[in-house]
Amino acid sequence: MKTMPLSRILQRPLTAVAIGVLVAAGTAQASSHREAPYVTQFPKVDATDFYLFNSYEPGREDYVTLLANYIPLQDAYGGPNYFTMDQNAVYEIHIDNDGDAIENLTFQFRFDNNLAAGGEGVALTIGDQLVAVPLKAVGPISDTDTSSANFSESFSLSVIEGQRRSASAMPVVDRVDGATQFAKPFDYVGDKTFGNEDAYIRYVSSLTNSGSVYHDVDLPGCNASAARVFVGQRKDSFAVNLGRAFDLINFDPIDITDQPENNILADKNVTTLALEVHKSCLVGSGNGVIGGWTTASKQQLTILNPTASFERPEVAGGAWTQISRLGNPLVNELVIGLKDKNRFNASEPKDDGQFASYVTNPTLPAIINLLFNGNNELSSADIAPSNFPRNDLVAAFLTGVAGVTQMSSITASEMIRLNTSIAATPRDSQSNLGVAGGDLAGFPNGRRPGDDAVDLALRAMMGAFCHAIPVDLNADGTLDDSDNLLLCGATAEQSRAAAPVGTVALSDGAAQNATQFMNAFPYLANPIPGSAN
Repeated sequence: MKTMPLSRILQRPLTAVAIGVLVAAGTAQASSHREAPYVTQFPKVDATDFYLFNSYEPGREDYVTLLANYIPLQDAYGGPNYFTMDQNAVYEIHIDNDGDAIENLTFQFRFDNNLAAGGEGVALTIGDQLVAVPLKAVGPISDTDTSSANFSESFSLSVIEGQRRSASAMPVVDRVDGATQFAKPFDYVGDKTFGNEDAYIRYVSSLTNSGSVYHDVDLPGCNASAARVFVGQRKDSFAVNLGRAFDLINFDPIDITDQPENNILADKNVTTLALEVHKSCLVGSGNGVIGGWTTASKQQLTILNPTASFERPEVAGGAWTQISRLGNPLVNELVIGLKDKNRFNASEPKDDGQFASYVTNPTLPAIINLLFNGNNELSSADIAPSNFPRNDLVAAFLTGVAGVTQMSSITASEMIRLNTSIAATPRDSQSNLGVAGGDLAGFPNGRRPGDDAVDLALRAMMGAFCHAIPVDLNADGTLDDSDNLLLCGATAEQSRAAAPVGTVALSDGAAQNATQFMNAFPYLANPIPGSAN
């Protein structure tokens, strides 16, 4: 790419910075899809997105929703084996509720895959031989007849209070029959197998005790109303203009408008682990604020079975070792240096001091200068924020914002923080820019499916929170400099000056807002079928 002359940057600073940010953002490959070199070898444990928010389904105002997506870039037609979870992995959602960056609660999911007919699978009589079929379904599947299914997947859920590797795991039970194993629905392979979307949802609902797609469950140690759990395929909830961003930013990032066709992930699915829990079961001594992140771990040793069977293609043993981690979106992609991406995925929030310089002194804004100012032309015309350390990013990602998402005890650590006492904004009233759009119930106060993570991350990196936010912080009835959080300077003027392009409306044009999602748990849209009938 040619270097843009400094004179041209001074003439057109907004376009220059927008293009620069999006060039760097193109490496993200969506929110956390294939975000580190090593996890690309294990797509079944690759976390793609994590959401933590106060439930906005009408009547569920006292609940918190946690959504963890795995297995990136699922082509709906990706048969014949589709997208099962890893039987030899543990998938976990962690909650810190006292501010020490150590999990107080862990929700642990484990999976089991089984063939029909007692593990032998469906077989057909061919001539004088009984022969096992090669497919996971040999005919239509419905809510009233699943006999054609050659395969089933189930999961268990446990709650761990305290350290996840040493404390005891307590099973979550079906609220109706006390069962500890729950059915995971077959992926939406297509409309000939399931009929249509409505029929597929009826099938999914037939596997639960609620009459809907989720299971009603009782959580050990929680006496509040029943929790909900859903595990299954959903349409990918992330939106990004991925292909055109890689093609040397093949659009105008200032004038582009949000359009559905700009979302390159619009035809992809993910696998969602969803929980809805009464907030009284999650909060601790952290001022009603909780922090959350999701991980996946495998055992250290894997021995391939030279006579692999369906149930035992490999044998695993040794200590559980974390290889996937996700809190805030885009952190590993756009903040953590390439040499430390695998280390970040294997680390815990309590040890995030080793990565602090990536947040306090981020390289992405400098890359923007290198791309468009030229190595020999860097000058006072720098368009990157100049406040070091970047306390605006520290507040957004590592400590929380005082009075909003900051716990009573503060340990700098990367996780999503949610103030459970701030009422949820109804779906149709949400701003997809969260706090930056005047909506205190949105990112970085938690993260909802409709929060536009790409636009928000780009604007935050370039200093959006150095400027006044559209929230009347001092309750004087006006939106002005008194509503500056003063994260980048001692005065509003100094804070603004530290981020000369912090008010630029950076966008990739990929539509992301709450109306794209359901208004009820598990919120994420139904999956895309593998083929039309």
